[in-house]
Amino acid sequence: MDLLWFLCWRVAPLILLSPCGLWCMLVHITNEQPVHVIPGSRLDLKARIKMDPREEISMVTWEREPETGFDPVTLATCSGGSLKCAGTRPNVYANTEMREATLQINGYGRADSGEYSVTVTDRTGANSTARCIVREYEAVHHVSVSVNVSHSTLVCGEAWGTDPRFSWLHETAVVTQKVGRVSRDGTTLFVTMRPICGHFTCVVSNKLGHGSAAYAATPCESEGRGMTAAVVCLVLLLLLCGGVLAFLLWRRHKHSNRRERLEESL
Repeated sequence: MDLLWFLCWRVAPLILLSPCGLWCMLVHITNEQPVHVIPGSRLDLKARIKMDPREEISMVTWEREPETGFDPVTLATCSGGSLKCAGTRPNVYANTEMREATLQINGYGRADSGEYSVTVTDRTGANSTARCIVREYEAVHHVSVSVNVSHSTLVCGEAWGTDPRFSWLHETAVVTQKVGRVSRDGTTLFVTMRPICGHFTCVVSNKLGHGSAAYAATPCESEGRGMTAAVVCLVLLLLLCGGVLAFLLWRRHKHSNRRERLEESL
């Protein structure tokens, strides 16, 4: 019991003397990271502030610095009793209300990429900071297909596009189970058809477009024979129909001539 009282008397002053007591102000950015923005579009960042009802916010500051961590730039500040916000550039807007801070940049460009931070300061001078990475949304570049003949696999690769999505075609149709199985991420095609033949195409796409690469195996003989047989059957059918039509016309003409001769003789 004496030990418990001793600990209480020791810990209580530390809690009271701490900058935020038992209630510490916290801020975090709700955007999923990293944030990718299409050039020319709008960047929207949102942060939520968690604090004790007795605390008050005195300032909110938005900054950006390169991912290397040098030369931070202030983008916007919100201060005063009503937390009025002012951006440092015409296309930068900020707002703070209902324990939520937002930053908006119109006409996003490559120079706007980097590490963004929002710092919230209360009346006592204590502050909390949250950070997130913002990068430019890149188009698909340099699609390629590599072949592992021993394992009957085709692997599709892409250089640096943002959020690439992979799909496979055999000839001009989507790959089915008869042809092979596609991995969960879509990058690998496990070919199960035997023998491996025809054209395989990997298509990589995202919000800015798509690219493709192909692998050509030996031509599928069954398809060639089927096409040839179809053409031959069509030609024979046309010849047969033409022959029947010609025979009917000849027979009709012959009977008409015989009827005319009988009439003349009578």
